Amino acid sequence: MSSTTFDFEKPIVDLQLQIEKVKQVAEKTKVDMSATLAELELKIDAARHQIYSNLSGWQNVQISRHPERPYTLSYIEMICDDFIEMHGDRTVRDDKAIVGGFASIGGQTVMIIGHQKGVNTKMRQYRNFGMANPEGYRKALRLMKLAEKFNKPVITFIDTPGAYPGLEAEERGQGEAIARNLLEMSVLRVPILCFIVGEGASGGALGIGIGDRVYMLEHTWYSVISPESCSSILWRSWDFKEKAADCLKLTADDMYKNKLIDGIIKEPLGGAHHNPEEMAKTIQDRITKDLDQLTKRDIDEVINERIEKFCAMGVVIES
Repeated sequence: MSSTTFDFEKPIVDLQLQIEKVKQVAEKTKVDMSATLAELELKIDAARHQIYSNLSGWQNVQISRHPERPYTLSYIEMICDDFIEMHGDRTVRDDKAIVGGFASIGGQTVMIIGHQKGVNTKMRQYRNFGMANPEGYRKALRLMKLAEKFNKPVITFIDTPGAYPGLEAEERGQGEAIARNLLEMSVLRVPILCFIVGEGASGGALGIGIGDRVYMLEHTWYSVISPESCSSILWRSWDFKEKAADCLKLTADDMYKNKLIDGIIKEPLGGAHHNPEEMAKTIQDRITKDLDQLTKRDIDEVINERIEKFCAMGVVIES
């Protein structure tokens, strides 16, 4: 069991504690407790299916923020045969919240770009908790243009609580940097695959989120605002974050029903952090399949389809 658990996972934790106690008793007394252990394992399996198949919006948000979930560099390590990280926006500095570079996946060279949060307190500070500054988005755009130059597909991994909202970020043109990425990605002359692997908050996520295929992992969220911020605006308090999460319709199921994403990628039972290797293999298979399809098509047709898809979002036809 993960070292970090949530309130709604308490029934599973209780059953696992029972299993530990039974194992200790069996070891001390040398009594065969296999039947009891098998029964408890069945109960855990049933509890997991019951809990994780009926998660609320807020519970999905909690899982998406689990500190043990794999981040971009973890996926790169598990999916890619080779990876050469590239740094800097050639203007200000190298933003550590966004990583990127050329990589090889099953013999196919691609450009991978993604948010990186950090795996411990020191690294989270170093990575600015995955909140990119303008130079991060400009670095991402520089790498995309490089991929376009060499005709290599672009893959993005999205996991951010939002673009960095500090005064210095605004002074250096945070809004312009994100807007520029939206414009350039919409007409980039190579296939683009986007994967929301954790949090997908606001323009910070959208800044590398324009693609021919946009997927969400099962227990992730994608929204213009976080539940806490929404609650603080509407109710002047974070106490209504659970209600805000439900109202925002930010889960993968909600986003797919509203035709804002192209598909949902199933996670291992309990979340990606329970079996990162299985999660990485699932994503790798999806990348291979989609690139095989997209690279065979005429790029002008791909771009037109990309533009039409995003232009159709939010359109309401009155009867």
